[in-house]
Amino acid sequence: MVLVHYDEDLTMREARAIYFEVNAFGADGGYGDAWVDFKLGPLPVPFPNTRARVRAVRFHDLHHVLTGYDTSTIGEFEISAWELGAGCKDFVAAWQLNLGGLVAGLVSAPRRTVRAFLRGRRSESLYGRPFEALLDRTVGDLRREMRVDEPVAGPTAGDVLTLALASLGGLVSAAIGLPAVVAVTPIGLATLALRRRRAQRAAEAGA
Repeated sequence: MVLVHYDEDLTMREARAIYFEVNAFGADGGYGDAWVDFKLGPLPVPFPNTRARVRAVRFHDLHHVLTGYDTSTIGEFEISAWELGAGCKDFVAAWQLNLGGLVAGLVSAPRRTVRAFLRGRRSESLYGRPFEALLDRTVGDLRREMRVDEPVAGPTAGDVLTLALASLGGLVSAAIGLPAVVAVTPIGLATLALRRRRAQRAAEAGA
């Protein structure tokens, strides 16, 4: 995973273009794709790119730029925790995806996940703001306005309670979604095998 530093003088539009390029998301970030991949470990599981997801992921991508969390598995868990701490407003898809990411992060990287959640509690998310206007702001201005670099002190009672409730919500969400995960796993295995076969054929053709 390539770590990128986004200069504070860049506009968010410019920084987002770099983010798309580095992560090979395409010129529009994949927003127009009918299907996107959800990673179950190494398995790419295709699922519909719904309007609710696109509505949320536009802001989610800007949060990656501003917070510095990458798009690795752990990085996605961290930003899930950060967004929950900062608040997802009425973005249902963000709540659903982030609750699952929080629980997975607490299991696989608990310290980093809790640190990201506490950082979010002291920050403000962009969810709900006029989107196009955000793209003309500079990275530095938004970082300061959102307080993403505020020092993270020890957790307060409110932090602990909120984290506990979010974790409980994540467990409930995971339990409800488990049958769907089991159902789509064969699709992920088939997709991975197909991509490996295509990569092998491409390598043989280029040899």
